[in-house]
Amino acid sequence: MFDGTTLGWILGIGIPLIHAIGIGHAVDAIMKTRTPQGATAWAISLVILPYLALPIYWVFGRFQFGEYCRALRTFDAVVDQHLTHIRHGVLTDFIAYPQDERGELRAFRALSTLPFTRGNDATLHVDGDATFEAIFEAIESAQEYILAQFFLIHDDDIGRRFKDQLIRRAQAGVRVYLLYDEIGSSRLPRSYKKDLRRAGVHVSGFAGKRRWRRRFQLNFRNHRKIVIVDGKKALIGGLNVGDEYLGHDPKLTPWRDTHVSIVGPMVQGIQISFLRDWYYGREEILDVNWEPTPSDRDRVGLVLASGPADELETCGLLFTHAIESAEERIWIASPYFVPDGRVLGALQLAALRGVDVRVLMPRMTDSVLFKFVPYAYLPEVEQAGVKVFLYEEGFMHQKVLLVDDDYATVGTANLDNRSFRLNFELTCLFNDADFCSNVADMLLQDFARSTRLTQEDLTGRSFGFRLCVQSTRLLAPIL
Repeated sequence: MFDGTTLGWILGIGIPLIHAIGIGHAVDAIMKTRTPQGATAWAISLVILPYLALPIYWVFGRFQFGEYCRALRTFDAVVDQHLTHIRHGVLTDFIAYPQDERGELRAFRALSTLPFTRGNDATLHVDGDATFEAIFEAIESAQEYILAQFFLIHDDDIGRRFKDQLIRRAQAGVRVYLLYDEIGSSRLPRSYKKDLRRAGVHVSGFAGKRRWRRRFQLNFRNHRKIVIVDGKKALIGGLNVGDEYLGHDPKLTPWRDTHVSIVGPMVQGIQISFLRDWYYGREEILDVNWEPTPSDRDRVGLVLASGPADELETCGLLFTHAIESAEERIWIASPYFVPDGRVLGALQLAALRGVDVRVLMPRMTDSVLFKFVPYAYLPEVEQAGVKVFLYEEGFMHQKVLLVDDDYATVGTANLDNRSFRLNFELTCLFNDADFCSNVADMLLQDFARSTRLTQEDLTGRSFGFRLCVQSTRLLAPIL
């Protein structure tokens, strides 16, 4: 046991040391946190309450993703010949705007790895049945390889069907690679992964060999949902692998979501995103097909991967620029609406200049905190003319954006701080009037199942409800 003298020495040295470490981490937060609000909150907490703030900062506040950046640089250097061949070789004949991109399209191009390409086809899949039918059909058609990546995989009915189909294709000689996020799929049993590996499927968590380090970076999640077949076809959108996405959740039913299948040069951009993530986890370069397979539909599109390793806040800039470029309408469907200042201001200004600005969110929510989110920004956006709708028929989880008749996006990113700054996301942007028309028809059906939210819906609530609404604004940076 410690005597009083020893305890005094420990306290005399330990307390100042902890405060010194807290001050050092406060400096780190000031230098590395991207937003002034976040930097201020971390710095004050680390200086005043280092005993509490330090462990939280180690888990949630270490913003720099240096290892991923180094892995990207290594990957790009190793496959530089392939990437150069893609940009200046196989994609040359498919580049949509080699000289005369309009201003807003030029900015999207600057944020992306590959340029806009033509020769693509894109098919919307509404809800789980249509999506999983398309996914399983694509997997069954694979002849060379399958690249699959999901944030969340469950060991339930659809999860086991997914596993069994991957196993069948692997046993048929197809190379199969499955990448999952350790946090999103934390409940996935070892037996599930063991069955896949025993059958020859290559399975890895996003952190892979760095798994022990990722325990201290829980705030960074790979939120991408991708299936790629033979480098010719890809599927991406809001659906993970779980029965709830088919409307079988006892609470979140029916489940409303959107996925898209793509054929054409855009698949190469999706494939690069997967290969980089795989290299980060496994330090392995996969042998894949780099030759694009064009479609007769000739849609123009772009793939934009975003994440905390980006030099710029790619995802937030995507939303901001899309809103600012709208002339007639900007319709956004997202399960979580927690805009930062620039996106909020862009929405207000768009409405003030006469653009039809609509934000669609679910009334039903998968988190008690998000019960109050639709109301949190209501006074500011409604005053400017932004129309907020609550989807009434179940839980809406789609991530879709429509600007005028010019372009639309389908992807994995929500309209919140986590997608803007913390998650690894993937968004497909289509500069195609016909595809925009399909998206508009789909969203019009969603609006028909929704209720317009007004300021009276908030002011008529109890004081406790309005207090919770205001409190969610304080939690916005971590939602």
